[in-house]
Order: sequence, then C-alpha cells, then structure tokens
Amino acid sequence: MLPPTAARCLHRGSYHSVLLPPSLTEARAMCKLLAVPLLGFAALTTLAGTPLNADDKTAAKDAHHGAYMECAKACGECALACDSCASHCAKLVADGKKEHLKTLQTCQDCAAFCGTAACITAKAGPFSDLICTSCADACKRCGDECDKYKSDQVMKKCADECRKCEKACRDMLKHVAQAK
Repeated sequence: MLPPTAARCLHRGSYHSVLLPPSLTEARAMCKLLAVPLLGFAALTTLAGTPLNADDKTAAKDAHHGAYMECAKACGECALACDSCASHCAKLVADGKKEHLKTLQTCQDCAAFCGTAACITAKAGPFSDLICTSCADACKRCGDECDKYKSDQVMKKCADECRKCEKACRDMLKHVAQAK
C-alpha cells in the first residue's frame, strides 16, 4: 500500500512509485504545525536581545566574513562598471575623441584589478590585503580619470562605483589588520 502522497506511474513499460506534491490542505496543515515553533523561536531570540551566535569569537568571525563579502561585492560591481565604461570609451575613441584613450585604458586595468580582488576576497584568500591595497589604488586613479567627464552618465557611474570599491577595499584592509 502506498502512502497518500505517492502514486504509481507507468514509465517505460513498468510501474514506479513516485511522490506527489502535498495537497493544499496538507500544505496548510504543515505550515500551521511549523508556524508555532518558528514564531516562538523568533520571539525568544528577539526578546533575548542577543544574536544567535552569542559567542564573541563567532560574532567577530561573522563580522570579519561579512567585510570580505562586502568587499567582494563592491569589487565585482566595480569591475562590471569599469568594463562597461571601457567599452563606452572605446566607442568614443573610434568616433575620434582621442582624449578618452586614457580612460579606456584605466577602466580596463581597473576592471582587471577589481575582478581579481572580488575573487580573492570572496574566498577570504591569504592575499586579500595585497589585492585590496592595489585595487583601492587602481579605483582611486580610475575614478579620478572618469570624474573628468562628469556630464557623461556612463563615466559618472564608473567613477561612483570606483569610489564605493575604493572605500570597501580600505575598510577590508582594516579588518585584515585587526585579524592579525
């Protein structure tokens, strides 16, 4: 005898047991059963006023890990903005605006630094401090170059992302220094 959530299915000439999705009434009943303990747990943790990982070392590790992830995210977003801006600058250079050659090159190089920094910091690599120092410096230079063309929306976005990434890298360096 099969349970009520199972059925027999004909497949390639023979019958097989398959699980069926629960009915709507069964799903509602399961939700009600889970809701009470989850609400109680949420209320207790809120009333306690302490995080679930009250151990200071664990909380410090979580904050440290969070800094790595924030840096990786900012670097990844900056790499995308720099790649987009480099493509934009290439079009401008092709249209005869040779003054954009420098921003094309700075955006390409900055995107390479940021992409590498995103990969290394996302895995909390041992060279995070080295790449974050380099990435912050590259973002500073790239942002300064793109800031020269504030009326261009693509270049303004690149400069803004570079500033965010530079700050995230410098913040990351503070976390790396604290961990040593």
